[in-house]
Amino acid sequence: MSTIKRLLLLAIILIAVNCIVANAATVDTVLTHSSAMNKDIKAVVIRPDSYSANKKLPVLYLLHGFSGNYSDWILKVPSIKNLSDQYKLIIVCPDGAFASWYFDSPVSREWQYETYVATELVNWVDKHYSTIQNRTGRAITGLSMGGHGAFYLAFKHLNTFGAVGSMSGGVDIRVFSDAFGIEQVLGKYSEYPERWEKNSVTNMLYLIKPNSLAITFDCGYDDFMYPSNQALHKKLMGRKIPHDYTIRPGGHSWEYWGNSINYQVLFFSRFFNKTVN
Repeated sequence: MSTIKRLLLLAIILIAVNCIVANAATVDTVLTHSSAMNKDIKAVVIRPDSYSANKKLPVLYLLHGFSGNYSDWILKVPSIKNLSDQYKLIIVCPDGAFASWYFDSPVSREWQYETYVATELVNWVDKHYSTIQNRTGRAITGLSMGGHGAFYLAFKHLNTFGAVGSMSGGVDIRVFSDAFGIEQVLGKYSEYPERWEKNSVTNMLYLIKPNSLAITFDCGYDDFMYPSNQALHKKLMGRKIPHDYTIRPGGHSWEYWGNSINYQVLFFSRFFNKTVN
């Protein structure tokens, strides 16, 4: 083999190695425990290539939607591994069951997902990974049911999360009184309307003050969630609560969410850098 061919081969090998290293985030499927529900629950934890036990990193909790599970994001948007590398953060994808809506259900002890995600899982992650263990190093977002869940959990746990987002979030559950399994968690709307009113994100803004949370959310113009997201934006504006709100072309789809997550992680990275510095 000539010298030129050897050099070309070496260059190709180096390029291939660099590509591998550039996408070297580690994906762990872990088994966590919920005392509230007395069961073990899986989660995905993505560690960036730069992860080290000697350096504490911020954590983004990324929630799935209705009928999904903990593996949805990594299977359908595998590029989130690159975001973990690029922004040097840990991404945790919890399991919120088929239709928990991330509530602590007054109907059944089997649905205590507020306690699980906001307390038990956060404590587990902080114990097993090198994390920033306060609200300046934690953000939470999600899609659809998970967008509702992210707002719901962040609003109720201001000491845990410093930033929150939502993508196509179901921010007004009253619209779905006979759909998406919510009645099995809260009971029928016709019987327990106060539960539905109290637990709709759009009615929970009294829990936050201007600048108590870094907030970003978005929705596709063709999404059936669009009207309720528009209404939430107007309510936030009326209360003079700073937030980023984006409308993009698109519907309720993984194509939309796979694009949206790039902008959300950029928002959270800026929040983490600001609070650390």
